[in-house]
This record gives sequence, structure tokens and C-alpha cells, in this order.
Amino acid sequence: MNYQDTINWMFQQLPMYQNQGKSAYKTDLSNTITLANHLNNPQYAFKSIHVAGTNGKGSCSHMLASILQEAGYSVGLYTSPHLKDFRERIKINGKEISKQYVIRFIERNKSFFEARQLSFFEMTVGMAFEYFAKKKVDIAIIEVGLGGRLDSTNIVTPEVSLITNIGFDHTEFLGDTYAQIASEKAGIIKPEVPVVIGETQKETKEVFINVASRNNSEIYFADESHNTEYKSDLKGNYQIKNISSVVKTVQVLRSLGTFEISDQVIESGLLKVVENTGLLGRWQVLQESPTIICDTAHNKEGLRYTIDQLKKMSFRNLHIVFGVVNDKDLNSIIPLMPKRAKYYFCKPNVPRGMAANDLKQSYVNEGYEGNSFKSVKEALDTAITAANSNDLIYVGGSTFVVAEVV
Repeated sequence: MNYQDTINWMFQQLPMYQNQGKSAYKTDLSNTITLANHLNNPQYAFKSIHVAGTNGKGSCSHMLASILQEAGYSVGLYTSPHLKDFRERIKINGKEISKQYVIRFIERNKSFFEARQLSFFEMTVGMAFEYFAKKKVDIAIIEVGLGGRLDSTNIVTPEVSLITNIGFDHTEFLGDTYAQIASEKAGIIKPEVPVVIGETQKETKEVFINVASRNNSEIYFADESHNTEYKSDLKGNYQIKNISSVVKTVQVLRSLGTFEISDQVIESGLLKVVENTGLLGRWQVLQESPTIICDTAHNKEGLRYTIDQLKKMSFRNLHIVFGVVNDKDLNSIIPLMPKRAKYYFCKPNVPRGMAANDLKQSYVNEGYEGNSFKSVKEALDTAITAANSNDLIYVGGSTFVVAEVV
């Protein structure tokens, strides 16, 4: 198989949350443990930082990788989902895994995957961990895919864990209260491994304290620390909280004595996240006149920040290209969205994308104005045609919508 054949096989033959939703979710780690044993347990060959949370875990993972790269280390970075190419998920010092490695890994293990019906996510985690082990990275930043306790990445024992925050997303798997969701995310806390909580929330604080106590793990709440204020090349207002979480995590890592990271390196790493890691889709300005901004925020907690930032910007008219997936709680999102805007509703090109007409009807019922379109491209092209040079076009609602425009 060539690279495209390999990727097609991975996407089409195996269950994958990105496409299928709940049917791809596993209720234990037995498959992942079996795969790790098959690969000679590569997760033990490198140090790591494990990052979970409802929002911000992707940005935080990239910031951490950038800082450690600036400090001169060889840094693995595992994230999901990808925007354009599968290989974005697995990088070392910002360089994507090679197509040949992806092909060879699948060829070597294909019969094993098929016999055990491993999921897309399980074998991708196995690929990343083997790659980082073979390339002898100094440290890898490992982003949780979904939840924490049952996530395939949860076979690592990191130097430090980071849980950014808790919000309502994937409630069909993780629970429908903040405390239940926090319990799932707290599943990444390991015995005697320090944990940083990015955002103190009264509904979840005791959950984290109790799990950390049971594991004899030091716990730090980043927003309760008085740190120097740093800036980043990631411009969304919500990044202020992510920066705080990352700085505290780096300070805890530094205190363990294995890694040397100066305050100057933290500063330069935060200012060079895009350059060092290739991160896309976070408050990204795609063009000026009219200004087009895209952002991957896709739930109530994330969208609250991006919409607030939108409202503070200067523009004549606001155009919003918007699409979501089927499991999205529209009742929590719609009230956040500005009414004084023209909407262009679209379906992201994944099987679980919500039909544009259904999305439009939900908004129209609440007094919003807009039309539905057959694709993200058609929606954006129509918005560009309708916009004046001093208008603003915002593209978002789903990572998969943003993936089609960056």
C-alpha cells in the first residue's frame, strides 16, 4: 500500500470516534495494553507530560512542546484530531512523522490489528509511542483524545500531568455533571506524579484534590499561583488561561530536576508556538479585507471566549460560517451567539456532521438569520462574496469545519 492507501485503510476499516461517535469508544484499556505489549511497551522508553481537559489541551500541548524545543530538547508531540493530514498527530520538534514510517508500521502490524479489531485511535497511539521510543525523544507531550481514565494514551506514567479545565463535552461518555466529567479526566493522575489543574472550578476542585490525595500526588492549581505574565503568538483571549496552565506545568517539571528550562526559554517558547510546532486553527487570521478568522472552539466553554472576543472587534458587518457535529448541545451554544450577524450554516465533511438544514432550523427558531449550504467551501465563498472590505467573517463551530478552510 502507498501512503494514501494506508490512511484510507485506517479510516475506513476500523471504528473511529471522529467518524462514528459512540460506537468507537472503548470501555477499558485492555486493547491498548495488548497492543503495547505487542510493540514491546514503547511507552516506558521516553519521559512524558500527559495533558487532559475539555478545552485548551491542544494549545497547551503545543505550547509545552515549543518551550521544551526552545530549551534544546528532542520533543515528541502527540495530538488529535488532525486538520489536514493524519501525520499532524505525530511530530518530533515540529516535524511530522514520515509517510514511510506510517506505511511500514501498518504493514508490520496489520494482521495483528485486524485479528483484535483495534480502533483507529488505539493503533495511532501505538504508532506514536513506538515512533517516539525509536527516535529516542527526551520527552513527549501526550494529549488525551477523549476523557482520561479510559483514553488509549493513559498507559503512560508522565513526569507531570496537566488537566486544563472541565466543561460539558462528550457527555454521553463522560457523564453529565462537572464532577462526573472531572472524575474521568482525573483518571490520568498517577501515583506520586504531580498534577497541575489549569482552572479552579468549585464543582470539581474537591474531585481533583481527593484523587490526588489517594495517589499521593502533589496538586497545583495554576490560576491560584502568582506567575509572571507571558505573551504568546497564539492570539485568542482564551490563551491567557492556557499560558498560566503551561507556565505552572513547566515550573513543576523544572522543580523535579531532570530538565533545565529558564524563564527566558519559557518566554521565547510561548512566542514561537506556531513556528516551532506548526499549530493551526487557534484564532487564526486567514486574510484581511475582509478579515477572516477561524477557531476550533466547539463547545459552550470554548465558544464563550471566542464570541466575547469577536464582539470586542471593530467591523461593519459580521458574517458567521458555522457547522457542528450531531452530538453537539445546541441549547447551550445558541444563546452565546450574536444575533446581529448573518449566518452561513454548513455540514462539516464527516459522517457525524449535523445536516446544515437542521442546524439552520435550530437557529432560525431562536430568531437568527441565515441560510444553509451544501459544503463549508460554498458557505465561506458565499460569505466572502457578500462581505464588504471592512466586514468580519468568523468560521467555526467544529474542528472539522476549520479543517476545511486552513
